[in-house]
Amino acid sequence: MSAIKAVLGPTNTGKTHYAIERMLAHQSGVMGFPLRLLAREVYDRVVAAKGKNQVALITGEERIIPDGARYTLATVEAMPRHSGAHFVAIDEIQMCEDKQRGHVFTEHLLHSRGSQETLFLGSDTMERMIRRLVPTIEILRRDRFSILSYCKPLKVSKLPRRTALVGFSSDDVYAFAEILRRQKGGAAIVMGALSPRTRNAQVELYQNGEVDYLVATDAIGMGLNMEIDTIVFSGLTKFDGERVRQLRPAELGQIAGRAGRYRTNGKFTTLAGQGDGNQLDLDIVSKIEDHKFDPVKALQWRSSKLDFASPLRLIKSLEQKPMTEGLYLTRDSVDVKALKALSQNDDIAKKASHSGAVQTLWSVCQIPDFRKISDADHYSLLSRIYCDLMGTKGVIDEDFMARSVKRLDNKGGDIDTLAQRLASIRVWTYISHRKNWLKDAEHWAHVTRSVEDSLSDALHERLTQRFVDRRTAVLLKSLRQKGILKVDINNETNKVSVDGLEIGELKGFTFVTEGGPARDDHAKLMEEAKKALASEMTRRVKLFGNVGVKTLEFNFDNGLHAPRLVWEGSPLATVTDSSAMFAPRVKMLEGTLLEGENSTTVQELIQKWLDERIAEKMENLVKLGQELNGEIEAPEGTEPLSGITRGIAYQVFENFGVLPRSAVGAELRQLDQEARKGLRRFGIRIGTNSLYIPLILKPHATEMRLMMWAQKNGHDSLPTLPTPGMVWVDVEKSAPRAFYELAGFIVTGTKAIRMDMFERLADAVRPLGMKPEDIDAADFDGFFEVSPEIMGLVGLSGSDFAEVMTAIGYSHEVRQLDPVKIEKEGDATETNAEATPTEVSDETAIVNTPTEEAEKPVDVAASDTIEPDPTPAETNSEQNEATEEEKVERFFFKWAPKRFSAKPRGGKPTGKKPFKGKKPGQKGGKQQSRPSHPKKKEKVADPDSPFAALASLKDALKK
Repeated sequence: MSAIKAVLGPTNTGKTHYAIERMLAHQSGVMGFPLRLLAREVYDRVVAAKGKNQVALITGEERIIPDGARYTLATVEAMPRHSGAHFVAIDEIQMCEDKQRGHVFTEHLLHSRGSQETLFLGSDTMERMIRRLVPTIEILRRDRFSILSYCKPLKVSKLPRRTALVGFSSDDVYAFAEILRRQKGGAAIVMGALSPRTRNAQVELYQNGEVDYLVATDAIGMGLNMEIDTIVFSGLTKFDGERVRQLRPAELGQIAGRAGRYRTNGKFTTLAGQGDGNQLDLDIVSKIEDHKFDPVKALQWRSSKLDFASPLRLIKSLEQKPMTEGLYLTRDSVDVKALKALSQNDDIAKKASHSGAVQTLWSVCQIPDFRKISDADHYSLLSRIYCDLMGTKGVIDEDFMARSVKRLDNKGGDIDTLAQRLASIRVWTYISHRKNWLKDAEHWAHVTRSVEDSLSDALHERLTQRFVDRRTAVLLKSLRQKGILKVDINNETNKVSVDGLEIGELKGFTFVTEGGPARDDHAKLMEEAKKALASEMTRRVKLFGNVGVKTLEFNFDNGLHAPRLVWEGSPLATVTDSSAMFAPRVKMLEGTLLEGENSTTVQELIQKWLDERIAEKMENLVKLGQELNGEIEAPEGTEPLSGITRGIAYQVFENFGVLPRSAVGAELRQLDQEARKGLRRFGIRIGTNSLYIPLILKPHATEMRLMMWAQKNGHDSLPTLPTPGMVWVDVEKSAPRAFYELAGFIVTGTKAIRMDMFERLADAVRPLGMKPEDIDAADFDGFFEVSPEIMGLVGLSGSDFAEVMTAIGYSHEVRQLDPVKIEKEGDATETNAEATPTEVSDETAIVNTPTEEAEKPVDVAASDTIEPDPTPAETNSEQNEATEEEKVERFFFKWAPKRFSAKPRGGKPTGKKPFKGKKPGQKGGKQQSRPSHPKKKEKVADPDSPFAALASLKDALKK
């Protein structure tokens, strides 16, 4: 007589292991499981014990049936009903109460028997119903090997190693896995929607220690035997396909029971910070700890005696109510709903006209809806398959099958895309294992399995890429095993690795982690890196002192007021203002691996480098300051600075080496040549517009001067430094004028011109405004045109060039000229242009230096445009016929220096009192009355002035 037993108890009681041993003790056996994954897991164990030829695997999507196989592992739906095996076992028998699949388990409980032994494995909540339905059964109780206890709620950041965090949707699983990746190095993913291949690969990540955390849906509660110490529930509700409901204590216990394996104790809790609704009641905690749950009172049932006479009679037989107490009819199952929907299709109803056709229809309706796109989409696929099977060929169209499978054979896309393709290929894999549905079913079974495996591997790879940070995982694993990081540094790339995996890069004295400071474990990585790389820092400090300090560079990404010094691409220190001129101080930045003596040494080396760089690049300016402050004496044989010369030199020094000439115009006129030698001694050039030291206008000196000026004056919003080599730059209205002057440019309006080119232009155009010897004064109006070659000195033309000429001291007028006249005047311009000087003198006279031209009274400000004189009537008939469109605008210039007050930047007016009338261009105001032709006074030209040289040349020609 066959023995019927039920082995009941909580998880971790060895029920499945016991059943396998009992099966292998018989000549043949069949075991049914709720999941394909579990069937595969036990299949592998039995193959290892009995050999591949002795074991079969039968699931909806996989069939391995060797000839003469004695042991069969299957899902309950695919499990042979009357196999005649000596041993039969059903795992997770409490699934009898599941609303979708429970009727299959109940059917096995009532009718599946081994010829010698039958086992039902599951929770002891089933004891009452099993005794009622199988009165002769023997109940074997199994106690848990370890203790399961509750602990206080935990934050994600405080989760201990070997923890499984349980979510109840894919969105929850992905969100928590992402957090764990950032904080803990990563997590493996377990969900019911994953294929066995993907799920096994993910579990292996956890089991072999690559990650210490698992994020799973409630699928973890079914038979997954892993080394989990703690189960943490992210919530206590789930959507069961119809509504969101509270998890029952028995369901919580099934999941929590996965914590602790064999003799290792386990813990369970909830996730902190998820609200009061995520707290377990003490009553539920007690039930889980003691494994005492309310008994199951109702099992799902559906008749196995089906009437295939017609679709309507089949539906009626499926809806037959049970006669046994405790059994309840399964309603709204996916396959019955599909049958009802397809039966309403007139074409299908006509085809299902006999018993065989109805049986085929029912088989088609039992195709699982793995895709879960929509009911309509699922029914459409079933209709197409049924119509093919009932067609003339009697099989599914191979072209349709090929197109459907080929569309899914694509490993590209993100996690959700791959998961959807995987769900879809599972449908075709299921179809390929149905007898007589395909012309070459074996071929298609192989094809669909290959696509499924390929997609499974791709999905595992995407999950690992997204939710596992191998660098952090390896780092933490190394710390646990060795106590301190054992790092390797590639001397060529500066990459830092642990156990062959790169975890960051050394840039100078800074360790840059993969992902940077945004990583949640950044602080931990930096802390450990300081310990592991201490000896490397000492070596680099020595290298820095020998040659590295010479490669320091300024970085002004944060503005001129907040400079940083960079070494090997990494910010090392910042430069701050001090109370002394040209003596900024260095301050080390936080975030480097430098500590103690190493940090002090590097700071001293950088400060020395900065001091020497300032002394070298701004030598004249630094020496000027030292002499003014009495730190050094004037060289032997030279007079020390004194009087007006000393005052001018002091202003140049205070203004960082560039001073508008207007600020000291009156004082300059009082200097004789001997006094000016004191300024020349420091390289100070007296230019047309400014006093400056040419050597300090070079790029390196300029950036440091602007840096110190910005810090001294609190300028935190300045334009970027002009690119070296630029002749002109656009002027930003909000920028201080002094910024451009210190950068070596003169603001002329909307443009700023480089000082040296401004001086060259002034020298080049000066001869053009002089009266030629062969022209009477009455016939000379002073206007001239500038050639393109001369304009090229500053790279401007038109109104922009006119602004520059205005700044030099010229007014302009715009004339409408015919092309013929343009050509003639252009020839004259070229003749005058030959007098253009090719070199610029060391000192250029100010534009309003007293000369014959400069002394001419000016009735119009230099910035004003002079209206053109009336043009004489043309006598040429062709010119009279010329239209306005044929004329071209040309700019003509005339010497008209503006009178300005010698007012320095930010100081009090000096020299004569400035004119108090209205500004040029404003309405009202009365201009000062001046004679149109004042009597010329004989004045001696400044010997340093270029006009003195011109006067000498003129006298020589007369002789």
